[in-house]
Amino acid sequence: MIQFKSILNNELTDFLELRKVSKSQSAYKHDRHTLQNFDEYLCSINCETKNLTEAQMVGWVRTLTGKSSSIANVVIVIRIFLEHLLSYGIHAYIPPIPKVSDDYVPYIFSDDEIDMIFSIADTLPMGRFQKNTLIHIEYPMILRLMYGCGLRIGETLALKIKDVDFDAGVLTLNYTKGNKQRRVPMHPALTEILKKYCMALGMVGYPEAYLFPTADPTVSVSIHAAGYQFNNILKLGNISLSNRQKHQRGPCMHCLRHVFVFKSFANAEKNGRRIDDAIPYLSIYLGHDSLKETEKYLKFSSELFPDAMKLFDDYTAQIFPEVKYDE
Repeated sequence: MIQFKSILNNELTDFLELRKVSKSQSAYKHDRHTLQNFDEYLCSINCETKNLTEAQMVGWVRTLTGKSSSIANVVIVIRIFLEHLLSYGIHAYIPPIPKVSDDYVPYIFSDDEIDMIFSIADTLPMGRFQKNTLIHIEYPMILRLMYGCGLRIGETLALKIKDVDFDAGVLTLNYTKGNKQRRVPMHPALTEILKKYCMALGMVGYPEAYLFPTADPTVSVSIHAAGYQFNNILKLGNISLSNRQKHQRGPCMHCLRHVFVFKSFANAEKNGRRIDDAIPYLSIYLGHDSLKETEKYLKFSSELFPDAMKLFDDYTAQIFPEVKYDE
């Protein structure tokens, strides 16, 4: 148990106990870290009164660093704590939630980097000394599904034979973000590759078989194991982002989804399809809740993709009017 040291140590301890029984383990850990840092701030300014002033709270907010969304989440936790203090008869200034800006910057693999990634994946050594001896066969297929269909890694690893319609070339995703089932068509070439893969591993005819099993056929490859393999591929290919900022994701498996989105968007425009027709379909295909979520995937460098961003910005400007905030 954390030993808080500020003047609000008892109140912080009680509040953390309430969060422990009402929040998930990950949310509780986030709140614990936030409260501990807030306690350290109060100690650093030698706070001697429980009725925190506006100057003290504004000073605390100014110490926060990182993504604007992360800062807002931290402030929200402390706001809840400050409101909780009212039950003790303690009145403290509650700071407003900072504005969340769109500071997300994705990493986009170049065509050469994509070629390098697949070349290395296709020549992975046999996994004789690994728990999963089939990983050298499975991994190239995992990457091709993610790259060819824009899938998330969790969606990919959860796939079973029964989720694949080889005749129609369609995947049924049951374990998705937001628990929304969706059907994803594949390119005929990718469908054929997947069929040959399943036949080679003897999965056809076993509907409950995972497409990417471990040594235990009832368990699929984990997200952690898949990420570990991908990081090794990035190292072997010398693919990295120098001087990466906190708001930049840097190269990772999820970036394959970003590449899929960009190429789909650019291909639609190249083939003469109207942007305002293509984007809603792409949003549904990706399983996004809103066009705003899809927009995040197209926030590429204006130097590399100026035409694509201008087209998207022109389109979204018609849907999301600019809102001016008072400073």
